[in-house]
Amino acid sequence: MNKVKVKTGTRMSNAELSLLTAPLVDSIPMDAGYVERHKQLGQILDEQSEDIRLHLRNYMHSHLKLMLQEGASDMDLGGQGCAGKIWFRTQGHKGPLEADGPLSLEATDFLCHNMLMPEQRKILLKEKNLDFSYSLETNNGNRPQRYRADMYFDLDHLALNVRLINPEIRSFKELGLHPTVAQSLSVQYQKSGLVLITGISGAGKSSTLDTIIDANNKTAAAHIVIIASPVELIHTPQKSIVRHREVGRDVRSFKDGAIEALRQDPDIIVLGELRDPETVVTALEVADSGHKTFSTLHTASAIESIDRIVGEMPTDEQNRVRNRLADVLTAVISQKLVRTKEGRLHLCKEVLLNTPSVKAAIRNNNTGDIYQILQESGDSGMHTLEQDLKRAVDKGIITQKEALNQANNKKRLSQLINYIE
Repeated sequence: MNKVKVKTGTRMSNAELSLLTAPLVDSIPMDAGYVERHKQLGQILDEQSEDIRLHLRNYMHSHLKLMLQEGASDMDLGGQGCAGKIWFRTQGHKGPLEADGPLSLEATDFLCHNMLMPEQRKILLKEKNLDFSYSLETNNGNRPQRYRADMYFDLDHLALNVRLINPEIRSFKELGLHPTVAQSLSVQYQKSGLVLITGISGAGKSSTLDTIIDANNKTAAAHIVIIASPVELIHTPQKSIVRHREVGRDVRSFKDGAIEALRQDPDIIVLGELRDPETVVTALEVADSGHKTFSTLHTASAIESIDRIVGEMPTDEQNRVRNRLADVLTAVISQKLVRTKEGRLHLCKEVLLNTPSVKAAIRNNNTGDIYQILQESGDSGMHTLEQDLKRAVDKGIITQKEALNQANNKKRLSQLINYIE
């Protein structure tokens, strides 16, 4: 295989990166299938000098550091979809960075492969997707900056999304929860039950969950087991023991992690995300075993979350799962990040507690009744997303138009705020 020599001590431009990777690209058998080509690409990369690997890492690290400087939440590169550019999402807007020239697809393939360990590369080529965490050492004496990464294929080439994990945990008070709701999230007040944090991608679910974990960590003498894919923020043990177990790294699956956790004397078990029927059943079983259970779900409302969990099951199992969910559910917080008048992001949420009337609605498959229950239960801390959006409008935080854009029930919000375009 060809090997390349480069000068050290310089920051690599896009053009220099293309020159660096060009001889490596020439070594790839272009007539092979794309999976075989990527296997070969990994082997070629492994045979290069540490100097070359370091240049590739430094190029990637310079952009990860730039995310911090620019206040970007996400970075995308690689594949046909990025058109040879690196893209940042800043304050909700995604756009390309100015550059000295386009990146070739092969150059970004090498950049992506260079981030992986050999075992991770095997998983990527088998599953065509890889979720993993990535750490970057800082020079200010703080803990390493962590990122969540998702690598996948886009027309035979590798694409990458990297999300910045904010090391600062928001205070529990900032969630603005009613005392009854706050108690339902604390293992000191309620030892068992399932709590769901839901929302679309990028709604800040992980940040809210970390805030809740942090509050328990600070106040409860407990054992917290976090099972995630990947592990994002690392919690420093305070009053609680806090275990972090990454799927594919520390444990084989969410199900295995949960079963093993039950033998580890836990008080709280966190399942990073309910992605599939197996993980849904696992969460219900863990909560049913008498443990405080937290997880996230990609749904836009509390009602949709309940329907989604039941709908994940085979038809002949749905009634049993519906009854089980009615028994173990504690609360659902469904949230969105909405744009303020100043262009920042503000958290609005829908909050559901599993009161007797909600339990009955779930058991009887009358989830449509829950919206009315939410509207009329403000004294206990429950409210709809539309009611929270109206509060943000009334306080002058967001515009009526932004509230309407974000509402799940636009007709109801229009009635609440007397919207006139």
